[in-house]
Amino acid sequence: MLLHALDVGAGPRTVVLLHGMMGSSDSWWRVIPLLVEQGFRVLAIDLPGHGLSPRDARLTIEQATASVIETVRSLAPERLIAAIGHSYGASVLAEAAPLLGPASAIYVDAALVVAGGHDRELLTERYARDREARLSPKSLRASRPFYSERDAEVEALAARRFDPATTASISCGADHAWLPCPGSIVVCAEPSDWVTPADIAGFEAHGIEVRRIPGAAHTVWYSHFDEFVASLPELFGSAKPEGTG
Repeated sequence: MLLHALDVGAGPRTVVLLHGMMGSSDSWWRVIPLLVEQGFRVLAIDLPGHGLSPRDARLTIEQATASVIETVRSLAPERLIAAIGHSYGASVLAEAAPLLGPASAIYVDAALVVAGGHDRELLTERYARDREARLSPKSLRASRPFYSERDAEVEALAARRFDPATTASISCGADHAWLPCPGSIVVCAEPSDWVTPADIAGFEAHGIEVRRIPGAAHTVWYSHFDEFVASLPELFGSAKPEGTG
């Protein structure tokens, strides 16, 4: 199925952005303009069950990946210069990368593991509770003081559009784990609640470069935007981010 995507910029080189669980394409609102300034066309995709994309209560990670690939090939059939995936979106990217073939694959604060075997009803209820806790911008800012007002508004809207059943479904089948190809990049918080020292050792032993951002939150570019941009000179060059807006 085709997914909703923000398609911004007209450069000859394309960057694909895949958000994390309960986020949306709008989660990249500060990242997209900087990439466009660097001459990229940007496709920020709403994953299934997120944003304005379709829902599927029997979704698998393979089906989510197939939808991302179909959407990218429909909108940007030329070879990608880069793809960035955060958390859940990083897992989708790890599954998709061998077929999408980006010149650079970047995984943000993700161990690249999806644990399966969950009870569908119980996990859907848990995600529904998590969704309810994220509906208020005021509450989001209270629990995440590094959010700007717009960050909180964007993430509260993403929560309102989030479908718990779709995303829960991917964890009701088999376990999944990915090890990206050598030369890939992992950007992670230090310390990270998601990427363990053992994960980092495994990545580095496989030729994957790990770039750490001390003190960052899970959504690294929200809490440490300048540091996130500086960690990826391949994409942002010497771009100087401006205020939070």
